[in-house]
Amino acid sequence: MHAALGNLEVIHTICSYIQLGSLPAFASTCRAFERLALDIIWRDLQSPEPLIKCLPSDLFSTDRGRMVLQKPLDGMMWDTLCKYTSRVHSITATQSRRFEAIVEPLGSLMLSFPSTPASLFPNLRKLSWSANGTRSATEFLRMALVPSLLVLDVQISSTSSVFLSVLSSVGALCPHLQDMALRIRPATDEFFRKISPFVTPPISQLHHLHSLSVWDPGNQGIEHIMQLRALRSLCLDLRTFSTSEGKSRLELPGLHDLKILGLSTDTFERALNFLSSLRVIESKEIKIDYGVAHPSSSGSTTLFQFFAILREKCDTDRLERFTLLGNSGKIRPEPGVFMPLRACRNLTQLSVERGCDISISDEELCQLVRDWPKLDVLKISCYNPVGNTTMPTLHGLIELLRLCPVLTSLTLVIDATKLDGIDLKTPSGGTCNKYLKHLVFGNSPVETPLKVALILSGIFPNLEQVNLDCADAMQTKWINIKQWALVNSFLDGFGIVRKRCTKV
Repeated sequence: MHAALGNLEVIHTICSYIQLGSLPAFASTCRAFERLALDIIWRDLQSPEPLIKCLPSDLFSTDRGRMVLQKPLDGMMWDTLCKYTSRVHSITATQSRRFEAIVEPLGSLMLSFPSTPASLFPNLRKLSWSANGTRSATEFLRMALVPSLLVLDVQISSTSSVFLSVLSSVGALCPHLQDMALRIRPATDEFFRKISPFVTPPISQLHHLHSLSVWDPGNQGIEHIMQLRALRSLCLDLRTFSTSEGKSRLELPGLHDLKILGLSTDTFERALNFLSSLRVIESKEIKIDYGVAHPSSSGSTTLFQFFAILREKCDTDRLERFTLLGNSGKIRPEPGVFMPLRACRNLTQLSVERGCDISISDEELCQLVRDWPKLDVLKISCYNPVGNTTMPTLHGLIELLRLCPVLTSLTLVIDATKLDGIDLKTPSGGTCNKYLKHLVFGNSPVETPLKVALILSGIFPNLEQVNLDCADAMQTKWINIKQWALVNSFLDGFGIVRKRCTKV
């Protein structure tokens, strides 16, 4: 054997150029290749099926389309299986016909394993589970919940009493978990009532948990979550049933030292009630994901109340990023609803993405951002609805850059037809923003592409293009797209001339 083949880095490089389907043949070529090739083959299992396939075929028979274990494994077979399972770092179990076919023999294998579960998967780090909670599937799940597990992602679609019992032991079985996501489909009241008592109490045992995504666990569940001192990311689905639904929430101490707090809701009233129950919220970032099935005229008022209570409860010195993401329905808030956020003097990002049609003037825009000199990302409007005549102009854009000098990304609908009073030679009086790299104007109206390009190149000397991609692109008038394409063509030309001048 060549000396180079004794170098693990060389073998690893060779393996990286081989397709996954060819690695088993490569592993059988010689012993020098076997270990690393097997590590790659078994590291991430997209299905538990290879655990069956690596064993002799005469161990199993088929009965009505399902595999059935015919005889127990002997010591040599267990050694073979453990040789492979010890290499597994992640497993994905997804409900399918094939999974249903193998789940019974898989469960039988797990039950007959002669040692502790931890010794079967000693290096398992991640488990993604979206299969049914039948008894046979649960037997496999139990073997995969090992102390080495760091990431657990479970989507529950059906349950058995055994499945719920295993889930209730997660805190004891996986004490080192760092990232856990629990979802329920379908999200019915009866399903939540059945599952919540088994799932929420063990959460308080996960003292190393950094990230948690779960449905609204109610007052008791939130109290359990507050005991997690290592928790830095919390996402709650407030659209789902909770034990406190229809009851007043208790006042709770609050959430401390978070990096991200995410709330999903179908009404701002639910989010408002949740925030009102907390004495304090310490988080660097807050994301609100909402869908409004039936928009109402009171939506803007409720949104203002939401921001008002957020200012009251939130550590305004700590909050740096805020995102409002609409998935369905439309609300048309007045610019004043965002004014409570002005108390957050260290804000670096404000994103209002989809679902909000904001009518805002130059003066209102500048008043909104006046107290955010550190603002790096601003996204508050991608689309101007028909009939909305109040938009910022390029005059407001120039003032915005003076108030927020370190912007790197800006998404804003403007009226680019009002250019009176702007000096094309020095549009911003000699000041400019050299940091901006991403600029989206949506369906902003524009009439004179050359003049607009001259203004933009003067205030954004390093900007290469105006991004024409927009979530509401289907609603954007084609004439605007063609005009902005001309603006980009001029910007390209200006960029070439600038580079030539620099070289000279």
